[in-house]
Amino acid sequence: MERIILFDGECNFCNQSVQFIIKRDPEGRFKFASQQSEVGESFMRKYEVPKEVDSLVLIEGSKAYLHSSAALRVCRNLKGIWKIGFAMVIIPKRIRDWSYNLLSKNRYKWFGKKEACQMPSPEVKKRFL
Repeated sequence: MERIILFDGECNFCNQSVQFIIKRDPEGRFKFASQQSEVGESFMRKYEVPKEVDSLVLIEGSKAYLHSSAALRVCRNLKGIWKIGFAMVIIPKRIRDWSYNLLSKNRYKWFGKKEACQMPSPEVKKRFL
């Protein structure tokens, strides 16, 4: 099954999250694209992701997952203890998304913003679309 993570390439927290995922996904289950890239914008249109969504988006199979649902589904596929993060799915979505959106709305203020998307290292470049 194809798994693509669309992330905000200008966000320091988002870029660090991508690096975190890569380290815990040695099988390379996930591919990545910046939402600001042509590929990212194309996926956003194809899966009808609302334009105001600028946080993590997971495309898994034929469906796009947003907000906390995306983050938890990513956890489920990571190596090690991170898999248990998916157990938080039992928390009502409204509460999960409220917490997720609080972080998302403040991520530039708390973690900073890049002027341009970070270029991946040669070792992981093949995982970027």
